[in-house]
Amino acid sequence: MSRKRARVEAAQTELEAALGYVFRAPELLVRALTHRSLANEQAAQEPGDQEHPALRTGGAGNNERLEFLGDAVLGLVVAESLFGLHPDWDEGELTRVRARLVSRQHVAQVAEGIGLGKHLRLSRAEERGGLRRKSTVLSNTMEAVIGALFLDGGLEPVRGFARRRILGEAADQLAEELRSGAALGNFKSALQERLQADRAGTPVYRVKSESGPDHRKKFLVEVRLKIEAGEPGKPLARGTGSTKKIAEQDAARRALERLDRPATADPETEAQAGGLDTIHGNEEEEAAE
Repeated sequence: MSRKRARVEAAQTELEAALGYVFRAPELLVRALTHRSLANEQAAQEPGDQEHPALRTGGAGNNERLEFLGDAVLGLVVAESLFGLHPDWDEGELTRVRARLVSRQHVAQVAEGIGLGKHLRLSRAEERGGLRRKSTVLSNTMEAVIGALFLDGGLEPVRGFARRRILGEAADQLAEELRSGAALGNFKSALQERLQADRAGTPVYRVKSESGPDHRKKFLVEVRLKIEAGEPGKPLARGTGSTKKIAEQDAARRALERLDRPATADPETEAQAGGLDTIHGNEEEEAAE
């Protein structure tokens, strides 16, 4: 066995130990770790890369299809776990905690915790550019690995990994925050990071209305996507709260949820979530202001 082959196998064994699972089809794990930059750089697929039926078509040798699958599987497993562990939580509480646990920020932290970055397969150019350390890439790759786990072993290895790494202390902490009435995470920071990563613009917040007596104020805040200085910005979502800060966090949370939904989302669902359909009716009013 060559030294290079021995190093590759040692690295795979190390990652499998962190995942708590040994792959029967290791080409799935290889694909999950392959960034599109490397797939585009390579003149031909690596030997064995197409052996598993799930890899025979599409994807051009990169991990993006597995990322799509892993995102859905992770959401299911986390939802299933929270549903069973917390029968006293209502739909809103379950949704809030699940959103934090499957967020790009948390999944990237999980990836860092198992040292996933050093296993990424990148092009030479992206290697020099430091892509290996970027949270968005780490999060996407972690989801791809979860997709590979599901294809190779079904839901059980995903459930085991999620219990140990995705939920674990983070889920316990979020449950405690929920019981104490504390805000769940900093959604404003998460939205800022998301938009910066996508190079989409900057979120800006504006109080739309205040209601109620001083001791029971209710604020309605709108978050907009500002691309250039001097423009009003594109409305993303609205949120409410007993203080401006809480309303801003709620608006940011709803904006993140909207960004994660397909573009063809049901308009009625958009309205209930404080999305664009609830805002479009006020755009003429905004222009007049």
